[in-house]
Amino acid sequence: MPAPGEDLVCPLDFRYGRPEARRLFTRRARLDRWLSVEAALAEASAAAGLFPGSEARAIRKAADSRRVSVARVDALERETRHDIMALTRALAERCGPAGRWVHFGATSNDILDTALGLELKGSVELLRSNLNSLLSALYRQAWEHRATAMVARTHGQQAVPFTFGYKLTGFLLEFLRHRERLDEMAPRLAVGKISGAVGTGAGFGERAEAIESGTLTRLGLGREEAPTQLVGRDRLAEFLGWAALAASSCDRLATEVRNLQRTELAEVQEPFDESAQVGSSTMAQKRNPINAENVSSLARYLRSLPGVALENMVQWHERDLANSANERFLLPHAVLLLDDMLARLTRIIGGLKVDRDRMQENLARGQGSTMAEALMLALTERGLPRASAHELLRGLTRGLGPAAVVPLARRAARDAQVRRFLPPDAVKSLLDPARYVEASRVKTERILTGLRGRFD
Repeated sequence: MPAPGEDLVCPLDFRYGRPEARRLFTRRARLDRWLSVEAALAEASAAAGLFPGSEARAIRKAADSRRVSVARVDALERETRHDIMALTRALAERCGPAGRWVHFGATSNDILDTALGLELKGSVELLRSNLNSLLSALYRQAWEHRATAMVARTHGQQAVPFTFGYKLTGFLLEFLRHRERLDEMAPRLAVGKISGAVGTGAGFGERAEAIESGTLTRLGLGREEAPTQLVGRDRLAEFLGWAALAASSCDRLATEVRNLQRTELAEVQEPFDESAQVGSSTMAQKRNPINAENVSSLARYLRSLPGVALENMVQWHERDLANSANERFLLPHAVLLLDDMLARLTRIIGGLKVDRDRMQENLARGQGSTMAEALMLALTERGLPRASAHELLRGLTRGLGPAAVVPLARRAARDAQVRRFLPPDAVKSLLDPARYVEASRVKTERILTGLRGRFD
């Protein structure tokens, strides 16, 4: 007997993607969206006086994937070589005499693109919920570590002291901006069209406006005001562009975790199941940040997708089929992978192990050099030209590091030029990282207090 699923091809079917995201894109879910559009169209048509309400009720009753199966639609598509023609025939078979009104006046993309609007609406709801989970995890960790001292790094080198909570607050605000962007574009994504062959609604006659607005209202969608045969593909391209932006932020956060987990830094560690998880098949000591690496890898693929969506904006006249095949991959891949990345990051951040002692140890490795700015500014305030103060500190910090015998505090206290402006006690106080850490804590608390309650 073959193992279950051994004939699956795409990793999205067995390796990536949460069940709740996958359910949005199953073949049955897509069929149900098509059927819901056909049912709403029938009800709106009946309400506009095109045919009796009893006919619409018969169509509504039949428009269910338990009655119009994927298998039956597939069988008819093999004959017709047309997916929506297969759908309408399968639905009409289940409607009795009312079947003659199925799809009346509509074109295929009235169904496909309106169902796409429902798919995008569901995608927005799914991703927004997942974003909120990540935001909540980031907020909790940022608040907990608002005063956890560590060294900031620029160009991969130690810079100045701040707090781990402040670092996380920057990521929190970045993902909050992604949620704001998603909310802002959501109405542009949740649209449909019931306007016939090239968008004018001519086939519906004088009832066109009532039928389209009635259908879309029943589905909870807005309207493409001047469609061709398609809803404008700029909408889908905008969504894919947003998804790529969000994926890059996921990658940035994951890369930070990966860097901070490096053996040489060892300041954080993503969750690792010590009872069973294996880091390497040969190096038993390994505790690899595989989930963070997974996020970075998926982000590289997701960032390639907006280019396809941008290509799909270009159509021959009122439409062609050049967009059709790739769009069957485009939205499911983008949504399932981004949803997976957000969920992984939520688990990583929620279960992050933070080594405060190691952060303090790494901060001390600079032998005071990370506070050189404070001493330089104080010397400038006391009368030494800034350029001279900068050059003086550049010399005093030369060679500072873990192996240095004389730390910056002692070097500065012995320097005649420093002693002209500052006594030894003042130098020692200026090189204490506590002031910078406190400034970071205060700013972090101010920001987080203002954000409280926004991720529920």
